[in-house]
Amino acid sequence: MNNAPHVAILVENGYQELELHYPRLRLIEAGVRVSVVGGGDSRYFSEKGYAAQADLDAAEVAADDVDAVVIPGGMAPDKMRRNDAMVRLVGDLNTAGKPVAWICHAGWMAISADIIRGKRVTSFPSIRDDMVNAGGEWVDEPLVTDGNLISSRVPDDLPAFCRAILDALD
Repeated sequence: MNNAPHVAILVENGYQELELHYPRLRLIEAGVRVSVVGGGDSRYFSEKGYAAQADLDAAEVAADDVDAVVIPGGMAPDKMRRNDAMVRLVGDLNTAGKPVAWICHAGWMAISADIIRGKRVTSFPSIRDDMVNAGGEWVDEPLVTDGNLISSRVPDDLPAFCRAILDALD
């Protein structure tokens, strides 16, 4: 029986390469079980055309199945937020008090799941207004944690972002 934490990393076409693969590899390196969770297809392509294979379909994953979720940025979150199962999974994990981590434009998923109202958050600066209009207290910092929410802005923030995710799983 594998007692390692199980983390879902969401994927959709247009994902930012580093924001998916860096956390995936860092978590695997730390002994975490990682599943790449898509919206129904088996293969997805990054902004630059790199393929990622989905292990699971979001429609088949419940909050009880995983210990945390990581949401990479790029333009993928604009597609993810249109997938009810992905939005539900993020909202349900938040309701369960489990870590919900996003970087860059993935703040759009947090907005669609309605989990940032009254919370301190960050994101890529261009979606600042969206975050504020959804009730978040947006700050321009490399890493922001508020309860179970973990957020970062850009690929340069990935080392701190991944450390925070691993700390939350301890």
